[in-house]
Amino acid sequence: MSRRDELDVLVVGAGIVGAATALACARDGLSVAVVEPREPAPWRAEDEVDLRVVALAPDAVELLDDLGVWPAVRAARASAYARMDVWDALAPGELRFDAAERGESALGWIVENRLLQHVLWQALLAPDAGAAPRLLCPASVESVENADDAAVATLADGTRLRARVVVVADGAGSPLRTQLGITTRDRDYGQRAVVAHVGTERPHEATAWQRFQPGGPLALLPLADGRSSIVWSLPEAEAARVLALADDAFMAELGCASDFRLGPITSTTPRLAFPLRLRLAERYAEGRCVLVGDAAHAVHPLAGQGLNLGLRDVACLRSVLATARRRGGDPGAAHVLRRYARERRSENTLAAHAFDLIERTFASPSGALALVRGAALGVAGRVAPLRNLLLDGAAGRL
Repeated sequence: MSRRDELDVLVVGAGIVGAATALACARDGLSVAVVEPREPAPWRAEDEVDLRVVALAPDAVELLDDLGVWPAVRAARASAYARMDVWDALAPGELRFDAAERGESALGWIVENRLLQHVLWQALLAPDAGAAPRLLCPASVESVENADDAAVATLADGTRLRARVVVVADGAGSPLRTQLGITTRDRDYGQRAVVAHVGTERPHEATAWQRFQPGGPLALLPLADGRSSIVWSLPEAEAARVLALADDAFMAELGCASDFRLGPITSTTPRLAFPLRLRLAERYAEGRCVLVGDAAHAVHPLAGQGLNLGLRDVACLRSVLATARRRGGDPGAAHVLRRYARERRSENTLAAHAFDLIERTFASPSGALALVRGAALGVAGRVAPLRNLLLDGAAGRL
């Protein structure tokens, strides 16, 4: 094994969270390699807006800015939203947030998944002087062996890479997580999220709109071109029915479901849907391997926090590894990785169960419960400390 194959950090998976991890660790002076089976589809400005979008919280944007990739994302096609309006279909009471209350310009940014992946990939291909991870693509990890002083990853072509830390970022189905013997706790919501981009009679007002309904929440997220991206969580059978509707019928139903907050729906793209599942890894560390992003957790999209939780994994892991390096210690030492695992598993589990409780509570058709929900939204909207606490949680500032 050559010195070139001796690494501080090996990242398995170059999705958004994996790529951000590699860039962050390399920027901090660690020797890093990234293994990825396939190059992502390119993003082009002339293409239709990607149907998969993410809502980035301020702390996620701060991390991406520090990695040097946010200016390119923002210049391409990112849409800031300054307000959020949440209400219940079965009861009065609304919760409204406005960035101006905090003296800020935005609560978050809506960004295409493919755009964010593309910009991070370009940074991996042509990093600046302060961030130079080694990219191996196409390549895949066949196995990882943990030892006292390092982990050794064997690739499909027989290459062996020795790293003090292996970051498992290979997605929700994570083959490496399974190989490490890390189990998950799962809940199938029996729902699919129907996504599309729609035009509306009235402008979206740089506002994220979310309406809770008995079948699941509906979100309308503001896009840079004036349309709104919808994420409509529905029971499996209902999602299949909605997907099969003619466009006119779909737009009519969506207008009713959105309470016509933006007026009638005037146009729509083709629709897609993806299944919703809660998945939590039982542990985040095994030997010198740690889990990040979807490999560690998958949550309901109602709060738009899935990717933000993953990027908070990146920020936390970066911090504990950098601290170990400054102190001249081993970044893959058990106590270092335990600190990361303890902090992130605690926060992610709490967040996942909070989203799960919200989904269960607001999905109930009970009239009595609806009145309680509506009152709770009204109280949260009127009590400034509570509203600020909710805002801090969404921004990652708790």
